Amino acid sequence: MATTRTATTHWEGNLLQGKGTVALESSNVGTYDVNWPARAEQPNGVTSPEELIAAAHSSCYSMAFSHGLAGKGHTVEALDTRADVTFQPGEGITGIALTVKARVPGLSEEEFQAAAEDAKKNCPVSQALAGVKNITLAAELLA
Repeated sequence: MATTRTATTHWEGNLLQGKGTVALESSNVGTYDVNWPARAEQPNGVTSPEELIAAAHSSCYSMAFSHGLAGKGHTVEALDTRADVTFQPGEGITGIALTVKARVPGLSEEEFQAAAEDAKKNCPVSQALAGVKNITLAAELLA
């Protein structure tokens, strides 16, 4: 069954001096301020499209990785995933660095790395971001 999730943005003013709010409508978990300085300079308590993409990517990747490992009979004790989305004004999103640390008993390093790459390739958000030329992954299996 297909699902649709919705977010809305209200914006006032031009790009550089304007400001807005983005609301997570489907979940109703919050409304967040957005503006250009949060995107191109320091966040100062304000979010950006890139931070929201990082949140989507890190959570989707974690779900895909956990699912893939479970499908191979492994139990995930813990997965900690970070997504760093790099935005270059005038160019756009130039890279995404995924970093994952996991505790999965009984999993070899080789199996872990293969599963990590598979999750990167098959995570729906990774697929949606296929236009980003440089998506990297660093995966660490913890003892």
